Amino acid sequence: MDKILEAVVMSSYPNNVKQGLVRRVIEASKQPMDSEQCWSMLELSTKLYLTGDTKYKREIGKEVLEVYGHYHPEEFEEFFNVRFLLSLLQEGYGPLGKRSHYVLDYIQLGLQFVLESPSANSIFSLLRIEVLRKVCERPSPKQCAKISKLLTQHPQCIPTGKHQLLFCQQLIRCIGQFQCVSEGEEEIMEFLEQVNKVSGLLQRIWRTQTSAILPSLKELFTIISSTEEQEAPSNALASVVQFVPLELMDGVIRNLTNDDSITDVQMMMAIGRMIDWVSWPLGKNIDKWIIALLKGLAAVKKFSILIEVTLSKIEKVFSKLLYPVVREGALSVLQYMLLSFQHSHEAFHLLLPHIPRLVASLKKEDSNSATSSLEQLAELIHCMFFRFSGFPDLYEPVLEAVKALPIPNEDRIKHLLGQNAWTSQKNELACFYPRLASKSETGKIGLINLGNTCYMNSIIQSLFMASDFRHSVLNLAEGNSQPLMTKLQWLFAFLEHSQRPAISPESFLSASWPPWFTPGAQQDCSEYLKYLLDRLHEEEKTGKRIYQKLKESSLTSQAVEHHYLNKTLIEKMFGGKMMTKIRCLKCLNVSSREEVFTDLSLAFPPSDRNVCGSTPILPVEEIGPQFIEPEENAGQLMGSPWIQRKAPFSDHAAPSVSVETLGSQEQGEAANPIRGNGVGVDAAKDPLSAFGEQACAPKDSRSVPDLINYFLSPERLTAENKYHCEKCASLQDAEKVAELTEGPHYLILTLLRFSFDPRTMKRKKILDNVSIPVVLKLPILDGAVPGSGFMTVVYDLCSVVVHSGISSESGHYYCYSRESSDKQLDLEIQWYLFNDTRVSFSSFESVSNVTSFFPKDTAYVLFYRQRPERQSCLLHEALAEAGRLHGEPSLHKDLMEAISKDNILFLQEQEKEARNRAAYISALPKSPLWWRDLDRDKDDDSSSGGCSPAAGGGGSGSFHGLVF
Repeated sequence: MDKILEAVVMSSYPNNVKQGLVRRVIEASKQPMDSEQCWSMLELSTKLYLTGDTKYKREIGKEVLEVYGHYHPEEFEEFFNVRFLLSLLQEGYGPLGKRSHYVLDYIQLGLQFVLESPSANSIFSLLRIEVLRKVCERPSPKQCAKISKLLTQHPQCIPTGKHQLLFCQQLIRCIGQFQCVSEGEEEIMEFLEQVNKVSGLLQRIWRTQTSAILPSLKELFTIISSTEEQEAPSNALASVVQFVPLELMDGVIRNLTNDDSITDVQMMMAIGRMIDWVSWPLGKNIDKWIIALLKGLAAVKKFSILIEVTLSKIEKVFSKLLYPVVREGALSVLQYMLLSFQHSHEAFHLLLPHIPRLVASLKKEDSNSATSSLEQLAELIHCMFFRFSGFPDLYEPVLEAVKALPIPNEDRIKHLLGQNAWTSQKNELACFYPRLASKSETGKIGLINLGNTCYMNSIIQSLFMASDFRHSVLNLAEGNSQPLMTKLQWLFAFLEHSQRPAISPESFLSASWPPWFTPGAQQDCSEYLKYLLDRLHEEEKTGKRIYQKLKESSLTSQAVEHHYLNKTLIEKMFGGKMMTKIRCLKCLNVSSREEVFTDLSLAFPPSDRNVCGSTPILPVEEIGPQFIEPEENAGQLMGSPWIQRKAPFSDHAAPSVSVETLGSQEQGEAANPIRGNGVGVDAAKDPLSAFGEQACAPKDSRSVPDLINYFLSPERLTAENKYHCEKCASLQDAEKVAELTEGPHYLILTLLRFSFDPRTMKRKKILDNVSIPVVLKLPILDGAVPGSGFMTVVYDLCSVVVHSGISSESGHYYCYSRESSDKQLDLEIQWYLFNDTRVSFSSFESVSNVTSFFPKDTAYVLFYRQRPERQSCLLHEALAEAGRLHGEPSLHKDLMEAISKDNILFLQEQEKEARNRAAYISALPKSPLWWRDLDRDKDDDSSSGGCSPAAGGGGSGSFHGLVF
C-alpha cells in the first residue's frame, strides 16, 4: 500500500485524479493490517511530512499519520518512540538532516496519539530537555513559535524546576534577537503572530509559576542594559513586558532604581530601549512600565539619565503619534516626558518644528483616535506654553496650528504640571542646565532661573541694557563701600564678559531680595524694581557715594557739576520730578507740592472714559510704529464692569490751551521721593481702580499715551474725597492736577495691571490691549523760565518687561530690550528677547505682536531713554559727554581676574561634561529621521496618515515604518 500511495503522490496525474486515489488508500488504511505494513505507511507519511517539497505532499503525510495514530495506536506508539524523536530533534531527518523545518510540527502532531501510552512520560522528559536545548541555540522566530505552540498544547513538556527558570531566560534571549527580515505586510503580520505565541508561552508559565517572573525580568533587563558593541535587542521584547502583572511593578522598579550594581550608563541604555518599545504594535501596559521606570529614576534623583534619555528619545516618541496602532501608548509616554521635564524648555522646543506637520496629519486622518489625540496634544502644548512662556517667536506657528482646538483652564494646567514634576526643589536641577550650551549667537548672556526668579532676571536684563546706567555701574571704583552696588557691578561685569551662555545671579538675589518676599514664589517685578532702586539709592545717600566720573570731566561746568554730584546714581538715571497742585473750587486758592519719582505707575481709565475728548495742558504724544493688539483677542477674555478712578473734571479746571485729555496722580503723603511704590494709584484707597473681577478688554485699544494723559488729567475731589482747604479752614470740593517738572534720564512706566479684588480675595490682572509707541513725547513744565509753559521731551523705547499669565502670583516674566545710546534710536537697532537662560534676536514687530498671539502676555514695565536733543537739559548733556569721554568701562583688577578664572573653569566644566555626556550618548541607540514619514504622508493624498489597528493601509502607516 505504501508503494501505491508513493506512486500516486509522485505521479503527474492531475490533482483531482490524485486526490481521489489518495482518498481510497487512506480509507483502506483504516482497516486492520499487519505491523510491517503499518510501519511502511508511517515511514512514508513521515517522509512526506518532513521532506515534502510541496504543501500538498505534506498535507497527505499529515492525513496518513493521523489515520494511523487513530486506527493503529499500538503500531503508532511503537513507531513514535523516544529514540526516534531524539534522532529527529538532534540529527534531523533523512538526507536533509536538520534542514527540515517541520520536525516540531511533526512531534506536536504525533504527541496527541501517545498521551495515554506507557512511553508518554519518557517522551515528555525528553522534550523538556530538548526544548531547552533548542532555545539555547537561538532558533528563528518561526521555530520559536513552533516550540511555543507545542508547549502550549502540551504543557507536560515545559521544563520544570531550575530548568524552567533557565528556559524562560533563554526564551527571552531568543526574543531579543528576533528580527523581521521582510517589509511585506503579510510577512510582518506573520512575524507579529509568531512573537505573540512565544510571549504567550511565557505568560502561561508565569501564571502557574510566579517565581519565574522576576528571574525572567532580570534577564530582560540584562539584555536591554547591555552596553557591548552589538546589534540592538529587538523591540519584540515589549511583548514580554505586557504580560508582567502590574501589581509587581512597584517592587520591580524600586529594586532596579536602588540597585547600586547597575551603572548609570546601563540604566540609561535600558530606559532608552524601553522607550523605543512604544513602536511595538498592539502591546498592552508598555507605556505604564516606561512611565513607572522614569518616575522611579526621578525618585532617586537620577536626573542626568532622565535628561539625556528625554532629549534623545522625545522626538521619536512624538513621531509615533502618526500611527493609530501605537498612538495611545506613545501619547501617554510623551505626556509624562514633557510634563516632568519642567526645569528647562529644551525638550519641548525639540518638538516645535514638528508639531504643525503632525497636527495637519492628524486632522487629515479624521478619525476618533486622531481627534482625541489632537485634543490631548493641544492640552499638553498649552501646559508647555504656560510653563515656558516668553518664546513668542518660536510658539507662533504652533499656536496657529492648534488655535481651533480646546484650551485648558489654568487650574487644569497647574494640576497637570504639579503632579508630574520630577522634583519640587528646582535648585536640585540647576546644575543640569544649561547643558553644554554655547553662548548665544547674539553675544548676550542669560540668567539662570533660581526658582521663580524670572521677575528678577527680567529687571536685571533691562537695567543691564540701559547702557548709560550699565557704564556708570561698571565704572565704579573698587572698594566703593556700597555692597549691593558692588554685587550689581560684578553681575553686570559677568553679563558683559563671561563665556558662559548663562550665569547664576544667586549672590545678587540673596543681597537684593526684599525680606517680605516668599522664597521660591513668583513675585511682582515692579515691586522688586522699586525696592532695588530704593536700596541702591539709600546705600549711596547715607555716605557711600562713589560715583565721581563727571567731576573728572573738564567740560562740565561748576553749576552742572554741583547739580549732578548732589544726586545719587539712581536719581541721576531714573529720578524725575513732578508738581502736584490742588485748587479749592470755592476760594480758588492753589496749593502745590513737588515730589520726586523713579517710575510712573499708570492706572487704566474706566472703560467709559474718553481720554482724548478734553482739553488740559500739552498732551503726551507718540511717534512711529505702535504696538496695537487686535480686537479679536478681546473676545477671549472675561470681564466685568470697570470702577471709575477719577470723576470727570469741571470746566473750572480746563486750561486755556485746548489739547488732549491729561490726568494726575492721587494725592498722597510725600514720603521719601525715591522710596516706596513710585507715583501712582493708592491701591489701599481704591483697590479695584485698576482691575475688574476678571481680565477684561474694552472695545477700543488703549495706548501708553492714553494712560499717561489719564495719569496727568485733572481730578475732581468731592464727597468722601473732599480737600481740606487751609484758607477756607474746611473741607471743600477741589481739583488736583499733576505736572511733570523734570523728566528722568530713563523713564520707567509701570502699567497697573494687578489689583486686589476683595470679593475673591485675590489679585487679578487687566489684559487690556495697550499700544506701545517706540518714540514718546512727554510734556515737561519748563521751570528754568517761570511762566514759559511746557516743553516737549522725546523718549525712545529701550526695554519692555512682559508678564505672561493672569495673576501676579503666577505666570512668567521675560523682556525685550535693545541698546540705548546717544545716537537716535530707531527700528534698525537690534532688539533682543531675554527669557532667563535663553537670549535670542528679536524685533519691534515681535514686541508689537506678542499679545496678538498670546493674550495673557502683556507689557508690564517699560523703560524709555531720554533723547539728547535739548541743550537746556544739562543733566542729560553731562551724561552724554561722560559717555563719550569714557567709552567702554575698564574693570578693576580683582573683577577682571574673577571673570578670567571663571571662564577657565567653564571650559574645564565643558570638557568634563562632554566626556560624561559622550558616555551616555554613545550608549543610546540611534533613532532614524522619523519626519521623513511625515513628508511622505504629505505627498500621498490617498494615505490616511496612519494604519488601521489591523495593520492595513500601507504608505507611512505600514508596519515597517513604525515597528522595524
